[in-house]
Amino acid sequence: MELHDIIDLKTYPIADAGFRTASKEEFDRTGVFVMPGFVRPAAIEAVRDEGLANKGKVFKSTKQHNVYLTHQDEDLPDEHARNRLVTSSKGCITDDLMPQNSPLRTLYNDPVFRDFLCEVLGEKEMHEYADPLSSINLHFAEKGEELGWHFDNSSFAITLMVQPPEKGGTFEYVNAVRDADSGEMGFDKVDMVLDGVTPVETVEADAGTLVFFRGRNSIHRVAPNEGDLTRILAVLAYNSEPGVELSEAARMTFYGRLS
Repeated sequence: MELHDIIDLKTYPIADAGFRTASKEEFDRTGVFVMPGFVRPAAIEAVRDEGLANKGKVFKSTKQHNVYLTHQDEDLPDEHARNRLVTSSKGCITDDLMPQNSPLRTLYNDPVFRDFLCEVLGEKEMHEYADPLSSINLHFAEKGEELGWHFDNSSFAITLMVQPPEKGGTFEYVNAVRDADSGEMGFDKVDMVLDGVTPVETVEADAGTLVFFRGRNSIHRVAPNEGDLTRILAVLAYNSEPGVELSEAARMTFYGRLS
């Protein structure tokens, strides 16, 4: 497939300077940029079929963690926001299992798409991971599975909905809960989110929807899948510098193997 077969370039003219500027302004203002129907139906169906064909190779994991994705602090009580635990359970197919001719790989590697990402995200360059597992991932969430509340360590995330669930599985977030750069961890605000006091914002994504999200200071989660249809989400991961690889410990945690 060529890029015009994958992206709806009429609706999303990603090479156009004006469109890039408007996209960046919205992303900078809200921390989230949603593009429904960004990937055409035939291309997203091909990605879904590739994922389902490799479903037997999915690495499944269920873990408890705090929202900061750090070790608990023994000097603080269990009920402290730093030590409160949430659950994440999902399956993952790694980059090395994606076919070389996959529309997802064509999109990931396309120079026009990468230039668009650089403009909107405010990055000088976008590079793939040096390890063979981390650049393109497909995440699978079966009925009852979820991604617990957390903050991202990276400054941005790029996701593509491949197959939404029938019910549940909604992306939920609350902006500006902490300021990681200044060391303000927002413990009181985290407690209010975990207690269900704080109203949340949501992103409803049909198949083909591309989402940019800044999750370093905005807490977010994927609610449990409440239907029988598997939620399938593609994550496109880049680095601003070449030669970066996910640590061996992280690869074992996320993928169950190093290569």
